[in-house]
Amino acid sequence: MKVRFSAENTVASFQKERHGAPGETGGVICGNAGGIEFEAEFNSSKTSKAIYDKLPIESTVDAWGDEIYFDIGLKLLNEHPTFSVKIGDIAYWPKGQSMCIFFGPTPISKGQAPRPASEVNIIGRTTCQPEVLKNIKAGAKIRIYKA
Repeated sequence: MKVRFSAENTVASFQKERHGAPGETGGVICGNAGGIEFEAEFNSSKTSKAIYDKLPIESTVDAWGDEIYFDIGLKLLNEHPTFSVKIGDIAYWPKGQSMCIFFGPTPISKGQAPRPASEVNIIGRTTCQPEVLKNIKAGAKIRIYKA
C-alpha cells in the first residue's frame, strides 16, 4: 500500500531529489518549492490497513529529536508493540494516537538509532533521506493520502 506525504510551511528550500530507479518499488521523489513531498510503503498489518482506509488525513506536526509525529484521529490497539525502530520506519504510537516517522536519534536514544518514547507498531517505511525529513518542523501541516 503506497502512501504519499505532503508537509507545508517547512524550512525546506526548493530541492528535488530522486531516490530509487524509475518504476522501482520504494522509488521516491522528496521535496518541492514551499514544502516536502515523499512516498512510503505501508506493510500488511491490521494497524496499517486501518490507517490506509481512513486516508486522506491532515494534521499538525510535533517533533521530538529526529522524529516527527502527528495525531491521526484513530485509537488503535497494540498489534506488535516494539521499542526497536530504524531510520526510515513509520509507526503508529498507540499512547499518542499518532503516526511517527523516525529519521535519527530521539532524546532517549543511546547512539544514533532512534528510540520511541513508548512502544509503537511499525506500519511502513520511507526511503526519503533524513536530511530532507529534518526540514519538517513542529507546527508544519502534513497531509497523508493514497499514492
